[in-house]
Amino acid sequence: MIKLHNLEPKEGATKKRKRVGRGIGSGKGKTAGRGHKGQKSRSGDKKMPPGFEGGQTPLYMRVPKRGFKNSNRKEYSVVNVGVLNELFEEGEEITPHKLYLRGLVSKGEPIKILGDGDVSKKFTVLAHAFSKSAKEKIEKAGGVCKVLGDKGWLGK
Repeated sequence: MIKLHNLEPKEGATKKRKRVGRGIGSGKGKTAGRGHKGQKSRSGDKKMPPGFEGGQTPLYMRVPKRGFKNSNRKEYSVVNVGVLNELFEEGEEITPHKLYLRGLVSKGEPIKILGDGDVSKKFTVLAHAFSKSAKEKIEKAGGVCKVLGDKGWLGK
């Protein structure tokens, strides 16, 4: 019967490890399989930065760069007023937290309300930004648009 204490590998499945640098007769003497000179033959840290190509200009530096990335760009989670009209009740205060709970936005991202759809209900909307058309539609229906500052996720 096989039990944990009497498990053994199959005959011939394991080999004794080759002890390197133990004389000429050992088969891995003198340079111990590292060849002659060079970085990889020496002891110590052999790690190179990712993308290192042995002194040749790395690929990421050789390929041409194009375009421009604005480091100050603000990414918004967007919600349309038509969706707000469907999911929320008359007179309700719509906060980022409530939008998050309904699965409309990602947590922590600033929220922008866009004007796609119609608004027939009156509600207060708290968001970080509003499009011009969204603001007009909400206010036309008798609602209120409140712009939140950078710390806009406090309005649970």
